[in-house]
Amino acid sequence: MPELELRHLRAVCAIAEEGSLTKAATRLGLTQPAMSAQLRTVERIVGGRLFDRTPGGSPPTDLGRQVVGTARLVLDEVDQLVCLARQRSRDGTPGPLLVGGVPTLFFGHFVEELRRVIPCTGVRTEIAPGASDLLELLVSGQVHLGVLDRFEGLERRELRGLEIRRLVSEPQFVALPEDDPLAAQEEVELARLADRDWVSPPDEFVGNRIQIFTACAEAGFTPRLTHHVTEASTARSLVANGAVSFALPQSRSGDGIVVRPLRGAPIMVDLMLATRREGPAAGRAHDVFAAAARAYRAVLPRNPGYAKWWEEHPKAHREIDAALMLDQT
Repeated sequence: MPELELRHLRAVCAIAEEGSLTKAATRLGLTQPAMSAQLRTVERIVGGRLFDRTPGGSPPTDLGRQVVGTARLVLDEVDQLVCLARQRSRDGTPGPLLVGGVPTLFFGHFVEELRRVIPCTGVRTEIAPGASDLLELLVSGQVHLGVLDRFEGLERRELRGLEIRRLVSEPQFVALPEDDPLAAQEEVELARLADRDWVSPPDEFVGNRIQIFTACAEAGFTPRLTHHVTEASTARSLVANGAVSFALPQSRSGDGIVVRPLRGAPIMVDLMLATRREGPAAGRAHDVFAAAARAYRAVLPRNPGYAKWWEEHPKAHREIDAALMLDQT
């Protein structure tokens, strides 16, 4: 008879947290048939159904809630066991600091700041394509801290062992071809982009997808997501040749494109900082946050349009301002 393995426990926890087999499979990098096979194996071992299959998702049964609760305890104990073993093997000397992030423009500055404030043998980095993937790395202990954007469903995820704090509320800007008539404006009305071809990451990497579609719907259109791209230089090339794209507000204009704020900031994304409660950064959440604040502030001049927006919207970055003020005392 097969035995329960850690991968089985992670699978049932993922289904419970995501609410569906399909989303859980995507999160764990599995095909849906492979995820279903793992679930059937667990159900055979425990002797009962763990989730109901409904059109709206896969809610846990009474037995499923019991198994998921126990699985989370087991996985947490395993994470602590691995952490303790790693610490013992180093004889108390600091090891490398493992830092994760979604694609941002201040990450390099952040790494440099961390080298100054966290005792460690070095900083290693892991850039995840989306915030959901990065959260998985954080919860499993594969990285010690990370920068991620708030995504739809974050509140339903298991956040054991993590301290999470908002760094900044960041507006989405828009990148346009430099010869586009709208490029001459200081701010662009979202509704004026209704007839454009959009460059966008694949759906599974867009954590605020519902927010984007809601904002576009309120502007009277559905965005035509023509180009699915995960690499910045290719996205910029497509924009320079006629498409448009949402852009990080620190993005520079140039090479055939301009980056402008959207009028009224209809799409705001919370950028979060997550730190594990053990490892090289344990007990240093304030130092880590201050390092992130300094790094973020350092890239503000990349886009004068964002520097101006920053001055006009102090509530969006009050956490950064507070951290920098304390840093100076």
